[in-house]
Amino acid sequence: MQNAAKFWDGIAEKYAKSPIKDVDAYNYTLERTRSHLAKTDRVLELGCGSGSTALLLAPGVGEITASDVSPGMIAVGKCKAEVEAVKNIRFVAAGVDDEVLDDGPYDAVLAFNMLHLLPDLPKALDRVNHLLNPGGLFISKTICRPVAGSGWSRERLFLTFMMGVLPLMQLLGKAPFVRIGRIAELEAAVMKAGFEIIETGNHPAQPPRRFIVARKV
Repeated sequence: MQNAAKFWDGIAEKYAKSPIKDVDAYNYTLERTRSHLAKTDRVLELGCGSGSTALLLAPGVGEITASDVSPGMIAVGKCKAEVEAVKNIRFVAAGVDDEVLDDGPYDAVLAFNMLHLLPDLPKALDRVNHLLNPGGLFISKTICRPVAGSGWSRERLFLTFMMGVLPLMQLLGKAPFVRIGRIAELEAAVMKAGFEIIETGNHPAQPPRRFIVARKV
């Protein structure tokens, strides 16, 4: 966890300034997420990064806790919240297991582009279940392996190259832990953790970023 925090701290400012690669896909999943949230909801976002998504969702919920393992990312998010005068957001430097997140339960837990960064996904999903109210929603978006027969797009070629050099980058401290699995594996893990999947989609399609809305059962 400390190594992950150090890595993301080192790129926090650069990350915050990076443009969204697929604006249409981002906006679509943002709107789908909004459609599942209510004005009175208590929301937790895991792996919030620099807080951009949490700040956009904040006006539509009661309160939102934006958490990230990187204190550097959290510092950027706090500055954004002050500039934008968003009052119903709380930024917390914390990992999934940290007790500071135990002030729930929450009506919704969000995890965008971070499940593939967790060394123990089943344990993290069990933790999410624990943090939610009965019937609460877990909304996530996760990069997955390309679907068989989908062709070799530039994005797929780049992903294949990156997975090949990733072990060396991790050894040099230039990359965090990453495990990119298949869509079926991801959805099976979500259901095994006590969730019913009620909505899915790939946004963007290649390599697929699997958008999942799941309800705690």
